Amino acid sequence: MTAARRIVVSGRVQGVGFRPFVYRLAHDLGVKGTVRNGAGRVFIEAEGAADILDAFTEKLIAAAPPLSRPAIAETAACASSGTRNFEIVASQSGETPMIALPPDLFLCDDCLAELMNPAERRAGYPFINCTQCGPRYTIIESLPYDRPNTSMNGFPLCPDCRAEYENPRDRRFHAEPLACAVCGPTLFFTENGRKIMGNDAALGACVTRLRSGGIVAVKGVGGYHLMCDPKSDDAISRLRERKHRPTKPFAVMFPFAGTDGLDVARRYVEFDEVSATDCASPERPIVLAKKKSPGDFSQDVAPGLSEFGVFLPYAPLHFLLLAAFDGPLIATSGNVSGEPVLTDNDEAEQRLGAVADAFLHHDRPIVRPADDSVVRVIKGAARPIRLGRGMAPAEISLSDELRRPVIAAGGHMKNAIALGVGVRAIVSPHIGDLDSPRSVSVFERSIADLQRLYGVSAEAIICDAHEGYASTRWARNGSLPVISVQHHRAHASALAGEHPHSWRWLTFTWDGVGLGDDKMLWGGEAFLGRPGAWKRVASWRPFHLSGGDKAGREPWRSAAALLWEDDVSMRFKADPDGLARSAWRRGANVYESSAVGRLFDAAACLVLGIEKASFEGEGPMMLESIADDSERTIELPMTCDAKGVLRSDWAPLLEMLRDKSIEPAKRAGIFHASLAGAIGAQARLIARQHCFDAIGLAGGVFQNRKLAELAIALLGKEGFSAFLPKLTPANDGGLAFGQIVEAGALMRDDAI
Repeated sequence: MTAARRIVVSGRVQGVGFRPFVYRLAHDLGVKGTVRNGAGRVFIEAEGAADILDAFTEKLIAAAPPLSRPAIAETAACASSGTRNFEIVASQSGETPMIALPPDLFLCDDCLAELMNPAERRAGYPFINCTQCGPRYTIIESLPYDRPNTSMNGFPLCPDCRAEYENPRDRRFHAEPLACAVCGPTLFFTENGRKIMGNDAALGACVTRLRSGGIVAVKGVGGYHLMCDPKSDDAISRLRERKHRPTKPFAVMFPFAGTDGLDVARRYVEFDEVSATDCASPERPIVLAKKKSPGDFSQDVAPGLSEFGVFLPYAPLHFLLLAAFDGPLIATSGNVSGEPVLTDNDEAEQRLGAVADAFLHHDRPIVRPADDSVVRVIKGAARPIRLGRGMAPAEISLSDELRRPVIAAGGHMKNAIALGVGVRAIVSPHIGDLDSPRSVSVFERSIADLQRLYGVSAEAIICDAHEGYASTRWARNGSLPVISVQHHRAHASALAGEHPHSWRWLTFTWDGVGLGDDKMLWGGEAFLGRPGAWKRVASWRPFHLSGGDKAGREPWRSAAALLWEDDVSMRFKADPDGLARSAWRRGANVYESSAVGRLFDAAACLVLGIEKASFEGEGPMMLESIADDSERTIELPMTCDAKGVLRSDWAPLLEMLRDKSIEPAKRAGIFHASLAGAIGAQARLIARQHCFDAIGLAGGVFQNRKLAELAIALLGKEGFSAFLPKLTPANDGGLAFGQIVEAGALMRDDAI
């Protein structure tokens, strides 16, 4: 007997070839009916024998395209339409949105084979794609995800492409970015007013300029890369000078070679199984990997560090460029440092004109920026340092339904925002530091954009408690109700939100700075409880930092604060006449802090002599890079303050850190081991008085692999289960998600 069934599929089902898959599956099983897109979901009306419809429904999930993430949202009997075939029908809008935006996808194997096959009509075409690969998030202007709603609307399909687009049996059926050399986007090269048009000619000119030691700004999927030869000291020196980036490491893109694509990269870096798998994954992130020595790369690629960022090509243009150059290329974000990556041709020429020698543009508009994702393998898993192209927007399920839609504004540094609706949190790609008008402008556009694309209007804004953050000022200046979430509680809640099975946590939130309840600069805190009900139970002996925000880029200030706090004299090059110490004694521009990030800065200054840093975290990164596997630890005494907060004392570390008779690597190792020991000591003491299910390690300090792995190993020996973030960055890039989790719990508990 024939039955009729209405099936609604939610999740990531747009931009991944899901409707053509449904069409083929229906034809294979003899199912009649229709399939269409609508408001982020796929609607199917299927007719056939009941057992066939059961098999059809099961295979919608079990046999779905690899890049999709479908879920059956609804299934119900419906009236038969009497149709004799199965058709894909026009998309509709107007239903309640259940949208899941697809990220930009790497070049699939089928398209790569075509790209490199001279017999194919798309051979050498830099914008080849199909339903299983190509741009998505960066070209979508509105939903449903159909070609007229993308930046490809300005490229009418030629007859050959139209035939593929309209053939349900073709892998390019309704591939919205579909194009070829006849009808699609085109490359062009510019240098000093000279313009070279055409894909082959422009690509050839770019390669020639790179081979001559030039710096070329190359427009990709989510923005521009600044590219140059990693073996050229001169090119890298000029890039560093022009971009005002004297020491921050550069990422290197390697040609795809071998079964997993990593044969060339393996000549330069060491991969373990996890880092190799992640580097070759569909997300194509930048993976931090250990350098091999010696190598023929310039030492200036990542000076003073034992690892650098490695990634594989993900766009067809990258495959062609690296093949023609016949080697790896530095590929660093095309931006003014700290700002969102540039996307517009004219703006790129204007703002990068003093950095790049030449530009390789194309004429496909980028609707919104998406910088490359960055991950680091810590304790056997790839942990995000930055969510970007391929990994974001990142959707994370919430354990409790939100009472109203919210926007979380995140922090000030490494900003990302998040939209919360129902049981979903959608975290945006990395935006950047909100120190410039352009960064704030992109931040504001991203907030409007995310709500528009997901068809949701926020009814409240969640922000950090620090009134000096640009994100907080934006929230306060708006018309919606504002929910303020303390910085470190947001870090703790972000980790708890990834692990809803644990009800009561002891979470260490260590970072560089975050405003505390008492207006002190926290950053070494431990919280007991759960989202919405955190109690601060441990911290560090406070110290007094001079210079305010300057401390993050001037490690000598942290070293001086610790020494002066302990009444130890030491002369610093940055303060030759002692004026800073005089001001410190008077309390001029001095702030009380408990931040472990500043302890790392102090150690880097005392061990390595780094008084000033060119980027945040430089000193601690170099300290970790040289640290040996010391088994020696220095026990740090603990006391309880007047509020019952347990505090570890850093003072016993100072003599060792200043002792030049001990090798720097040894001192660095002892420092890391001692801080891990402090975590264990605090946990043991707290466990005597309180019950908790798990220990969390959150905040930017725990991107330090040595510290995190030492701490987890030590806690494991004590019988504790310890967790690190895996879905969002431990740094401030994960704050927005944590803000949603924390505010959601407060709303649930009627605390706000």
